[in-house]
Amino acid sequence: QVQLVESGGGLVQSGGSLRLSCAASVSMFRSIFMTYGLGWYRQSPGKQRELVASITAGDSTDYVDSAKGRFTISKDNAKSTVYLQMNDLKPDDTAVYYCNRRGRPLPWGQGTQVTVSA
Repeated sequence: QVQLVESGGGLVQSGGSLRLSCAASVSMFRSIFMTYGLGWYRQSPGKQRELVASITAGDSTDYVDSAKGRFTISKDNAKSTVYLQMNDLKPDDTAVYYCNRRGRPLPWGQGTQVTVSA
């Protein structure tokens, strides 16, 4: 059973922008933000999955150094959705992006592919 659904990826040129969405059911969204919150992760071929950004119930956010100043994570409680706004994209941002609960991950979804051309 898919519990988190990622969308919004695509092919963009270097310097472009994308907004990723992570949709959850109302009950799952509440469960996530009663604990450690949610993170956006990415994985590119041959590399380990890395945490890119995270957000807590109180909207505290954290970013990997390479994303600071370019990416913004936010959530819409009414829509049970978490977003990742990515600006000034670089070829190194090319990866499959996933969202998941922090602390006690759920089964990983299919993710959404982001490809940034030079």
